[in-house]
Amino acid sequence: MSTATVAALEVRAPAEQTEGTRSQLLRWLKAVGERVAENEPLIEIETDKVTVEVASPGAGVLSEILKQEQEQIEPGELLARIQVHAAAAPAAARAQPAGTAAATSSAPARTQAPAGGQLSPAVRRLLAERGLEAVQVRGSGPGGRIMVEDVLAAAAAAGAPAPAVPQPGASAAPPAPAEGGGVRRVPHTLVRRRIAEHMVQSLLHTSPHVTTVFEADLSGVLADRARLREAFASEGIALTLTAYFVQAAVAALRAVPEANSRWTDTALELHEDMNIGIATAVEGTGLVVPVLQGAQGRDLKDTARGLDDLVRRAREGRLSPADVRGGTFTISNHGVSGSLLAAPIIINQPQAAILGIGKLERRAVVVEEGGSEAIVVRPRCYVTLTLDHRVMDGHQANRFLEVFVGRLTHWPA
Repeated sequence: MSTATVAALEVRAPAEQTEGTRSQLLRWLKAVGERVAENEPLIEIETDKVTVEVASPGAGVLSEILKQEQEQIEPGELLARIQVHAAAAPAAARAQPAGTAAATSSAPARTQAPAGGQLSPAVRRLLAERGLEAVQVRGSGPGGRIMVEDVLAAAAAAGAPAPAVPQPGASAAPPAPAEGGGVRRVPHTLVRRRIAEHMVQSLLHTSPHVTTVFEADLSGVLADRARLREAFASEGIALTLTAYFVQAAVAALRAVPEANSRWTDTALELHEDMNIGIATAVEGTGLVVPVLQGAQGRDLKDTARGLDDLVRRAREGRLSPADVRGGTFTISNHGVSGSLLAAPIIINQPQAAILGIGKLERRAVVVEEGGSEAIVVRPRCYVTLTLDHRVMDGHQANRFLEVFVGRLTHWPA
């Protein structure tokens, strides 16, 4: 009888984590007793910013699960063990700890990616929640890749119900709805809970919010975009208005560096780099803020290229923790969903300000031409700067928006 020992590999949560970030174990992609290959995705972890995968550190059999789905985890925490001896597979299945039964029974079978490419964590999660297989979904992404929107469209066409994920500790039977109408419970995700906490903390307990409002004429920007868009597209770059907003924000931050700062109890820390976060709504996840690093050193093309990459990966659920780290200023282009004006927009702590862009629409305005006044129609939008009043006063906020609006109005001068 062989006396060979069976080596065990430890599976741990990522040790690198931004200060203040929380993580929970979202989903096991394998069950106890199943074989795993080295570098095969094993776990999905959801932070309050992104969803990331933890890969298997080696090949073997998943022998022990130590943390259950929906449980909060700490950086570097031990999550599971893998036996690397092939002969241990049957024993591993028999020796499953009683505490892992729920994880084993609820761990979804890993959906195989079609020829269109590997599935992102967000897409895999939606497929499992909607009861769909990847082969049932037609991918619209590059190379036929399945996108979040593709799964939602397929689910709607098939009449698949929206998911109802149980909250840890919640009773199996929800309370009876109030008389006169039904109630559908949608448990909060970690992202949604963290957003709620962040909003309350920022507005009510951290900084006094003040908002100033200007109006911008985008005639020059639209003309320049029409001139450049085809050339950018030939290089695979989507030229959006947000690229222009980032460029104008860089000019304004140079004029008012306090807007690119952090308040501390002893000093105001002014950032040399302009790492601009772009608030992005992601279906099924909520609001994420990928960060365009070093915006002050980018021209329009490089800005557009960087934004295109970040927003695409955000909507595909492929952002890494590094993509949402280190922001010093944030832009919220809420006008893309039809909003004219939002005030205040809650500051993304520990930043000092956040820029809001309202809906672009054609408006009648009075202009002076040749010494007389005339009514003309121009493409315009409201822009706001919500600031931490500890950091800046009103005249600095007005100066910021004066430079920002001036840069847009006189583009490309």
